[in-house]
Amino acid sequence: MSVQIGNIDLGEFPLLLAPMEDVSDPPFRYVCKQNGADMMYTEFISSEGLIRDAAKSRQKLDIFEYERPIGIQIFGSDIDHMREATEIATLAKPDLMDINYGCPVKQVACRGAGASLLQDIDKMVAMTSAVVKATHLPVTVKTRLGWDDNTKNVYEVAERLQDVGIQALTIHGRTRSQMYKGEADWRLIRDIRKNPRIKIPIFGNGDIDSPEKAAAWRMEYEVDGMMIGRAAIGYPWIFREIKHYFNTGEFLAPPTIAERVDVCRAHLDKSVQWKGPRTGIFEMRRHYSNYFKGVDHFKEFRMKLVSVQTVEEVHELLDEVVDHYSAIMA
Repeated sequence: MSVQIGNIDLGEFPLLLAPMEDVSDPPFRYVCKQNGADMMYTEFISSEGLIRDAAKSRQKLDIFEYERPIGIQIFGSDIDHMREATEIATLAKPDLMDINYGCPVKQVACRGAGASLLQDIDKMVAMTSAVVKATHLPVTVKTRLGWDDNTKNVYEVAERLQDVGIQALTIHGRTRSQMYKGEADWRLIRDIRKNPRIKIPIFGNGDIDSPEKAAAWRMEYEVDGMMIGRAAIGYPWIFREIKHYFNTGEFLAPPTIAERVDVCRAHLDKSVQWKGPRTGIFEMRRHYSNYFKGVDHFKEFRMKLVSVQTVEEVHELLDEVVDHYSAIMA
């Protein structure tokens, strides 16, 4: 059975790339798509920023044909502003709109947005209804189990949001008070998936970091698909590795140094194309340690990579990385 969101066919068991602030921009999304992500989302975008026409918020609306299907994710605390932001974002022609009711960070949650709405389900329902009515696109939601251990109300949230028209729900298996600590608990996600009232796809999120865990949790929690976030940072191969394991029961060999360099180059080139050389090179610096995590004695190369100023110098250093490790492994 294919998973459908509106008229979007996501295949039998889709793997989604989570929207991550300062991470899931178009260059990063490009390398994840190349490695098997079935659907992706923009970084979350402030409704206030869109309405004010803030440059940073507007830039996050940039989407490219190769990314489809892609959703634009928005957040905010004011229902009218969320409605207006939905109309603005719809003009960017994504495949769907997503509402963030899961972000736990203080700057968002303490301003009445993100996970904060888990404390006011009536307002969450009214806001969701306003967004659904403001666009012709399918609307989906990402949220958490609840605000804290005493208010795990996502079962009610799922039913009520489905009733006002959302077409898929992603649940992160932690409460807001947990932030990203402790282990994600998917038991409530399974209960929602098995609720006979729920007809929309339910996606699980939190702690999927290996093919065997993805396969085990797919069986145990019976979700319609999985959203992967932090495990894809510096390791976009996780999507293809999970899919290979699902299909064959075997592990794909980890990426070679040459493959790591190729993906790093592609990410750099997309970053420079999108943001210009100065910003593109600067913003890539945070990714090098992730791409080469676990590679012995990489520190010296990393120190050079984060200090050079031109695209040519970065490419020369990446050539050196391939030559150096090829010689060692020969």
